Amino acid sequence: MLADVVPYLVCPVCGADLDLTGRRLRCPGGHAFDIARQGYANLLPGNARPGTADTPEMVRARDEFLEAGHFAAPADRLAWNVSQAGASFVLDAGAGTGHYLSRILDRAPGAVGLALDISKHAARRAAKAHPRCGAVVADLWRPLPLRDGAADTVVNVFAPRNAAEFHRVLRDDGLLCTVTPSPRHLAPLVEPLGMLSIDKRKTERMDTALAGYFKLDSRQELETEAVLTHDEVATLVGMGPSAHHVPADRLRERLDRLPDPLTAPLSFVLSTYRRLE
Repeated sequence: MLADVVPYLVCPVCGADLDLTGRRLRCPGGHAFDIARQGYANLLPGNARPGTADTPEMVRARDEFLEAGHFAAPADRLAWNVSQAGASFVLDAGAGTGHYLSRILDRAPGAVGLALDISKHAARRAAKAHPRCGAVVADLWRPLPLRDGAADTVVNVFAPRNAAEFHRVLRDDGLLCTVTPSPRHLAPLVEPLGMLSIDKRKTERMDTALAGYFKLDSRQELETEAVLTHDEVATLVGMGPSAHHVPADRLRERLDRLPDPLTAPLSFVLSTYRRLE
């Protein structure tokens, strides 16, 4: 519930602590933010725009895909990794519908979590993803509405990474846990579907982008596969960088040339970084 994470939140306008009063979050400076009936709070500043945030249709399709268990392997491995850290407060930055955070909280019975995403449609679902999960709408590229050193662990799954803000909101010995696709992820489908290939130096570039704020603590590669219908493949393409590259009608034309269902390789890199002083 949102009430569980309010002690970690700050006003996105002035940075002051937020308090829960009825159905509103308020700061001493007079800024107030309503809690939606679905249980999430929109903490985007007034001049912020959601941009390319997920639509209701995208959120629904993504949630159905994840709930079908196709990404169960990285979800379970991530949950185990985070549980070993003994975190009491976990921030999922770019949480979507809270699928991964819910798995984490199932393995960490003493922890609470915050699902942060720029899509209000995703936040609606994330607010109900787990009894110990709160959800807010916020922009990863702006100052996060969290106190300095609030989080024990920051989780980032297939989402943008704001190294400076992740560093700020983590405690001194906090961990950043990321999940990214490897170049082998869906590789046989790249050419026939006209998808963008994954940069072979993606992991190296991520390490470079985080350098100065984090140092690599551990890394695991996870290889699996899934049997997917054409509809599920279309959803999976829409969850990645090819979403804005392959028009939906063109994707369907190309899928019609492939078996239905088809077997697709799934390949993930799970990295754990330790916060630098």
